Amino acid sequence: MNKKSPEKKRKVCMKSYMTESERDRIAALAEQCGLSVSEFMRRVVLGQEVNSKVDKEAFLNLLKVNADLGRLGGLLKLALTDGVNKIASHKEVRRILHQIEDRQEELRQLISTTERVVLKRDSERRR
Repeated sequence: MNKKSPEKKRKVCMKSYMTESERDRIAALAEQCGLSVSEFMRRVVLGQEVNSKVDKEAFLNLLKVNADLGRLGGLLKLALTDGVNKIASHKEVRRILHQIEDRQEELRQLISTTERVVLKRDSERRR
C-alpha cells in the first residue's frame, strides 16, 4: 500500500490570485511536464527540477533516429566491404545512402526543434 505518513499527507491549501491567462499558462506548462497543476506549482515554488515531457520525447526521438543511422551505416559498410555486387546492387547502395541522408536531415530538424524548445523554456525561466 502506498499510504503517506501523517506528516507527509498534504492538508494545507494556499491561494494565489492570477489572471485567467496566467492560470491557463500554468496549466499548459503542468501538462507539458505530465504533472498536476498542484504538483507543478509546488515543485516550481520549492525550486525543484521540473522536466518537460516534450524534452524527454524529443531526446527519445533523437536516439531513435541515431539508431536508424547506425543500422543504415552498418548495411552500407557491409555492402562496401563484401563487394557491392555480392550483397546489393549499386541502385540498392544509392537507396541506402539516400535513407541515411533523409535520417540525417530528420535528426537535424529534431535537434533544431529541441534546441528551440529548451532555449525558449530557459528564457522564460529567466524572466
